[in-house]
Amino acid sequence: MWQDILHADQQLLLALNGSWGSGWDTFFYWISSKIIWIPLYIAILWAAWRQTGWKGLLWMLLCLGIAIIAADQICNLFKDYVPKFRPSHNPDIQAQVHIVNDYRGGLYGTVSAHAAISFTIATFSCLLFRKRWYSIAIFAWALLVAYSRIYLGMHFPLDLFFGTLLGITLGYVSFRTYARIFLTPRKTVLP
Repeated sequence: MWQDILHADQQLLLALNGSWGSGWDTFFYWISSKIIWIPLYIAILWAAWRQTGWKGLLWMLLCLGIAIIAADQICNLFKDYVPKFRPSHNPDIQAQVHIVNDYRGGLYGTVSAHAAISFTIATFSCLLFRKRWYSIAIFAWALLVAYSRIYLGMHFPLDLFFGTLLGITLGYVSFRTYARIFLTPRKTVLP
């Protein structure tokens, strides 16, 4: 049964992966880059500061930062202890996978760190700002980052699914922790 699931995962990747042209290759290569999103991260931090002040921003950075580090390290643990070839290194299909700029990544990609981190940020910030338009935009961004990993041949759809689940879970848990620490009014003890 597991082999059937992996085969279906490979077939879905091959259906979703492929060149739409050199302009799209460049677009998805940059979407997958971490540096291009620095202005978005700065905008999120600025909006959080405007909403919660310096103290709230510092608590947010602590809670969200721990969640992002946890997402990255959990993904690395899976890559080390449950190794599964990336599409770009899978001997069964690597010749059929569209690769951009000859970038093939590391050998293994069991759980996508890009998906996990993007969905951690999206979930946390969505719960913090609670604006419908923002929620739609930030989850569209996370989905775009996740799809870029398929387009580039770096991850199978199941890798993204598990990364997304991990990110949503960590984003929710870190926000709940943040809310308990910072947003919940402190109870004062009467003498």
